[in-house]
Amino acid sequence: MKRRRFLFIAAAAALGGPARAEITTWQADMLGGTVRIDLRGPRALSADVVRNVGATIAEVEAAASLFKPASALSRLNAAGRLDEPPAALLDLCSLADDLYRRTDGRFDPTVQPLWRALAEGRDTADARAAIGWNRVRIGTPIRLDDGQALTFNGLAQGYAADRVRALLRKAGYNQALVEMGEYATIGGPFTVAVEDPAIGEVAVRRLTGNAIATSSPAAMRIGGSFHILGPKREAPCWSTISVEAESAAMADGFSTAFCLMSADDIRKAIGKARDVMRVTAVDFAGDVSTF
Repeated sequence: MKRRRFLFIAAAAALGGPARAEITTWQADMLGGTVRIDLRGPRALSADVVRNVGATIAEVEAAASLFKPASALSRLNAAGRLDEPPAALLDLCSLADDLYRRTDGRFDPTVQPLWRALAEGRDTADARAAIGWNRVRIGTPIRLDDGQALTFNGLAQGYAADRVRALLRKAGYNQALVEMGEYATIGGPFTVAVEDPAIGEVAVRRLTGNAIATSSPAAMRIGGSFHILGPKREAPCWSTISVEAESAAMADGFSTAFCLMSADDIRKAIGKARDVMRVTAVDFAGDVSTF
């Protein structure tokens, strides 16, 4: 049994949830990992809802996967232009544009060529010169500047979690935990652990109808660099950042960008962001702060 799964089950009684409620779990391997939905109460997922959940996640994959050559994003990156972008890709572009502006450019999907250059051990000068979300033209068509390519790996999972949560709400479910690497909840309370790759569990957070996402730059290296790349050569300021927000997409995107921002810059950003509820930050010395 996974540690986070244990914490979730134990929390039903510890936080006043329905301790005797039936817990129904559905999971599938999608979006490059395991997608899981936990429901409390007597209602299981109907066959129609399962099909709709699977179709919704598949729609996001078809729009934004870097690993599927036929995805809309892969075709955009290959050609530099996409004449008929699907709605999900336009949604992601709109969310990315908002995050880019609200994080002073730290959230920038055009770092993808830099990622590729580092992964392949190539010189990074051309890739760095291509960075700049402000040079992407969003619309029909979507156009990239010379040498550009996009990644939505810091946003697509949260976006998909929001889409699934909305589907479950529409179907009448009022107690659910959607896990796609990021968490989105209906009702609650639910609890999830915030973990740092170096020191383990640093917090247990209570969710009631909101979402949480966690990013850890040190969890993976690419070409000797942290896997979260600063578009302006920023080095990560934090070992782990966890963001609680109304939207899983916003939590996902902000957790990526906040890794590259100082404590003062994070405070300024969340002071203007009514949809961000709490930030838990772990520095490289292992000290934990909350904003």
